[in-house]
Amino acid sequence: MAQNKTTPRDLRVDDPKSNEPDARTDATNRFNADAEAQAKLASTEKLSSVNPQDFNGIFYPGGHGPLWDLAEDPASISLIETFIGADRPVALVCHAPGVLRHVKGPNGKPIVEGKEVTGFTNTEEEAVGLTRIVPFLVEDELAAQGGRFTRADDWASYVVQDGSEPRFLQGNGTAASICLEQGPVRRRQSNALHSLEGCSGLGLKVSIQPAA
Repeated sequence: MAQNKTTPRDLRVDDPKSNEPDARTDATNRFNADAEAQAKLASTEKLSSVNPQDFNGIFYPGGHGPLWDLAEDPASISLIETFIGADRPVALVCHAPGVLRHVKGPNGKPIVEGKEVTGFTNTEEEAVGLTRIVPFLVEDELAAQGGRFTRADDWASYVVQDGSEPRFLQGNGTAASICLEQGPVRRRQSNALHSLEGCSGLGLKVSIQPAA
């Protein structure tokens, strides 16, 4: 989901179809009942056609799909690198941090190297029976790229913000999705770098690491 520079309601949605009944929440039910949001979903665009200059931030929702497509997609990789390089927030939740496996920072090194990261855990993948099905495990891959993987208990909501890259936000769990989706919007409205402000009360654990 890319967030347009005009108003908080002016969002463009770039998201595959994924709305199984057992995954629905109050938030997804509101989304399904939102005519404006549904119109945007019906007219999604290819990532390769997205102009980063048109947006303030980008949010990658979860689901297993990104491990097969977005993790290897040159347009997605370039988009993330452009947003990070332009000091614009990038937020990812659940399996979505896996799309960072090939993303490089301005120094040419993996974007997660030396940073606190999180996402769908190995034990959660084992619990859903897909350890041997997915192309890679998010936790293992982020660690292999030099990230410092931290987590909460299985299925608990958790978000991290590394002080060395405060525009770079990751999380796992339903409440983390709500927090991270709203983060770039709050930053646009307040011009604040601390994008996790306002997430208290969502029932999630927050880890904010100071810059070294």
